[in-house]
Amino acid sequence: MHASRPASMTSFWMPFTNNRDFKSAPRLLVSAEGMHYRDVDGNRILDGAAGLWCVACGHGQPRIAQAIAAMAGQLDYAPTFQMGHPAAFELAERLVDFSGRRFEHVFYTGSGSEAVDTALKIALAYHRARGEGGRTRLIGRERGYHGVGFGGISVGGIGPNRKGFGPLLPGVDHLRHTHDLARNAFSRGLPAYGAELADDLERLVTLHDASTIAAVIVEPVAGSTGVLLPPAGYLQRLREICDRHGILLIFDEVITGFGRLGTPFASDCFGVTPDLMTVAKGITNGAVPMGAVFSKGYIHDAVMDAPPGIELFHGYTYSGHPLACAAALATLDVFAEQGVLDNARAMAAYFEEAAHALRGLPHVIDVRAIGLVAGIELEALPGRPGARGYAALKQAFADGILIRTTGDTIALSPPLVLQKEHVDELFGKLAGVIKRLA
Repeated sequence: MHASRPASMTSFWMPFTNNRDFKSAPRLLVSAEGMHYRDVDGNRILDGAAGLWCVACGHGQPRIAQAIAAMAGQLDYAPTFQMGHPAAFELAERLVDFSGRRFEHVFYTGSGSEAVDTALKIALAYHRARGEGGRTRLIGRERGYHGVGFGGISVGGIGPNRKGFGPLLPGVDHLRHTHDLARNAFSRGLPAYGAELADDLERLVTLHDASTIAAVIVEPVAGSTGVLLPPAGYLQRLREICDRHGILLIFDEVITGFGRLGTPFASDCFGVTPDLMTVAKGITNGAVPMGAVFSKGYIHDAVMDAPPGIELFHGYTYSGHPLACAAALATLDVFAEQGVLDNARAMAAYFEEAAHALRGLPHVIDVRAIGLVAGIELEALPGRPGARGYAALKQAFADGILIRTTGDTIALSPPLVLQKEHVDELFGKLAGVIKRLA
């Protein structure tokens, strides 16, 4: 195991990182177990972010590690173009079961970004197969995050993720975001105001005509932009408008899938079923990269109704990779055998109370929480957006907690196996961090 400091950190170009600042004072993790990491100096770090939203079942799950090792020894790789392997088919059935049979088919990818681009392409292929090839327009939402592929950043709505990469895909438009501090700050549960923002889709239908729109993609809970909860009734209204105009609804559940809200998926929690759903992260407990798209049967069947030959010219070298399938199957076993969803539901109220207890601390202008995810929004330093959040991230790590920050919002999404003592430590230390911020 590599547990010492690297001789050089020059060659690794790190993703979504202030590389120059990081390499001047690196935060290096070398091991993990349960709710904790250890850094290169042996310090114990409480994981308040499930790694990067993905380690739902806690670190170092023996069943998952053993399944990966066993598959690596048996079948290190197998293609899924014009052939397959048993684990890929078994996993698809298990995933459909995990969804409560609300979906009938699963298409594998290697990541959440790939899952989003796949869902967008499936939506286009579906309309074309039905003789509505003019439906090519894709609708995202301001402040949405849908990965870093060109499709994902085109429908995404976070400025810095888009501005450096040219004009992106044509034929894309965006709904307004739902963030409304003036009316919804410090809401308990779903915000009371903002369901009418779903009607923005009607504006885009009037502007572009429904016959040109293929799909709308949103995150049920917008995670990477700062944990924005949907206003009460918003997702239901969006579903109704899509149905009225023959537009597919895609939920990006890369963050919310696999228990984050105490249900298998956020669509279960909110009682709204999309036509397509993207997942990744928690599908393998973060142990092996994997993503997937869940599809309703009518979408799959429309694409299958084609001349003999390949029906969908799309896929990835690592679609349904044997090691990823083994990890995902073991992860589903852990969910079932260890009562992970039950624990998430049992801890949600205590977690929410601890989050809202931060109200009144210096710089805190909003707290948003649902299930086991919370966003604590800090007032930005004048002329330096994001600086206060980044300072919080660094100080938190020094104090023994790993958090995620997006701009000036602290995003918390701990492993779903946490207990009350972990909640107390996480929010106790975070309160101390916030009190010391400039």
